[in-house]
Amino acid sequence: MATSAVSDVSFAVPDHGYLAIIGHTGSGKSTLIQQLNALLKPTAGEITVDNFTITPKTTNADLKPLRQHVGMVFQFPENQLFEETVRQDIAFGPKNFGMAEADANKLADAMLQTVGLDSSYAERSPFELSGGQMRRVAIAGVLAMRPKVLILDEPTAGLDPQGRQEMMTLFERLHREQGLAIVLVTHQMEDVVQYAEQVAVMRDGRLVKFGTPAEVFSSEKWLRENQLDMPQAAQVAQRLANRGLAWDALPLTADQLADQLAARWPRKGGTHV
Repeated sequence: MATSAVSDVSFAVPDHGYLAIIGHTGSGKSTLIQQLNALLKPTAGEITVDNFTITPKTTNADLKPLRQHVGMVFQFPENQLFEETVRQDIAFGPKNFGMAEADANKLADAMLQTVGLDSSYAERSPFELSGGQMRRVAIAGVLAMRPKVLILDEPTAGLDPQGRQEMMTLFERLHREQGLAIVLVTHQMEDVVQYAEQVAVMRDGRLVKFGTPAEVFSSEKWLRENQLDMPQAAQVAQRLANRGLAWDALPLTADQLADQLAARWPRKGGTHV
């Protein structure tokens, strides 16, 4: 008997929004995002991404412009590198969509700059780079398609804390400066509260909660019931609350925690430089 991987999921993300999708392993997150550019087509209902509508009857011929509009960064995207040089790998997608080789190469060089690598990398083999550099090249290849929506499936998996911070800062800059809509799938709750404007919580293939980070992380009991962790700053704040410290609003990020504590106990003795 066939079962649905995802069912009864309905929500809207504003243009240029930043959405995080969370849920325990097997909750349906990856299946959901693969339908946003029709790697998987829905068996019922429809998905609308800007002016594109995906239904069970959507044909493969209709999907090419959609897949240019919606960029997908998978886990470990560096595993998809295959060309002889970095420039060739980044330019592959645009050339495949009909861009002249000279223009595609110029765009590839620009995308290198966008992801924080200079032009000296263009003629190097992608397989001679570090893991973090390879990931940046792979992301540059997605960005070279000039998507309006960027889907990120655990984009910091396998990175050390500094690498994770650098990668999330890159995506935030793209969101802010280029107006990219971001859909982030992650198990890192700190990234959710730091960057996302809205959060969708999946469980057993269904959407069980949708709201702002403050709304989603308002109940520690509800999070435990759905096998989710509180952000670290909120865990510290909750322990302090259990010792009698009242919060105006439960801080979710380290900055929010520090700001509220500083407001309660301002420094004495004038200004410190």
